[in-house]
Amino acid sequence: MATTGVPVLFIGGLGRSGSTLIDRVLGQTPGVSSVGELVFLWERGLLSNERCGCGEPFDGCPFWKEVGVRAFGGWDRIDPAAIDARQRRVDRNRYVPAMLAPALAPAYRRRLEPYAEAVGRIYKAVAAVAGAALIVDSSKHASTAALLRHVPGIDARIVQLVRDPHGVAWSWSKTVERPDATDGVSLMARVGPARIAARWQSYNALLALVRSDGGVLRYEDFVDRPEHATRRLLALGGLEPAELPQFTGPRTVVLDTDHTVAGNPLRFRTGELEIRADDEWRRAMPRTRRALVGAMAFPTTLRYRYAP
Repeated sequence: MATTGVPVLFIGGLGRSGSTLIDRVLGQTPGVSSVGELVFLWERGLLSNERCGCGEPFDGCPFWKEVGVRAFGGWDRIDPAAIDARQRRVDRNRYVPAMLAPALAPAYRRRLEPYAEAVGRIYKAVAAVAGAALIVDSSKHASTAALLRHVPGIDARIVQLVRDPHGVAWSWSKTVERPDATDGVSLMARVGPARIAARWQSYNALLALVRSDGGVLRYEDFVDRPEHATRRLLALGGLEPAELPQFTGPRTVVLDTDHTVAGNPLRFRTGELEIRADDEWRRAMPRTRRALVGAMAFPTTLRYRYAP
């Protein structure tokens, strides 16, 4: 595949939009490596030692140990807390304008360059260890998507993943345990419907600025025709495989172990999985909450073909 660097397919969108499912399905394709939400490598992997998708604590995963060796000579050769702090000073949605026009923000660019260089090392090391022709990163953050244009040695394609805001809001309202933690019970964050609807608007507005041409995917379209959508995404990343061995039926895939850094609990699932729409909100979401989300997300809902 002709490319100017390590091919990376980045899935952007608001959390609880189905990115982990899509990431995992793509990652079962020969030559594709799924890393989950790489944006959390420093915080959840190196600092908190949460579980890799293989089930091992991060420091016990052979895959990520080898990545650290190839990238830096070993994780003990860097200060993850310092890199995590540097990330917080450059990878924020408020800095997207500076990423799009770095010449107008020289001070920001000086902060960005060393962090982008470290991220580039990670991607190149993952490609080498996995023997991957394509890396799938489901970090989702709009700012991280914009930042990738400054990461040396990669060729990034940005997909904007959109889900009906009612389904997103309903998912954020539920209590879900995170099996990632190695030191006690941890729960996924919960956020109210009004705040999520506002965030849905802002995330999609930012991603519309930075996504690649043709890089819009609705969650509902993926679950309706998963194999078709998978081929389309792989083609965006530069791959056109003759077969997709993970599909054993129109809506059935077999998931093997992936070395994902973060994501929803589905990242630990292995074996056969039936892909179907998560539309519990249609039955369980109170009418007042549905009306609130619909009003706050309008008119962006029309742009992505959702009923207000």
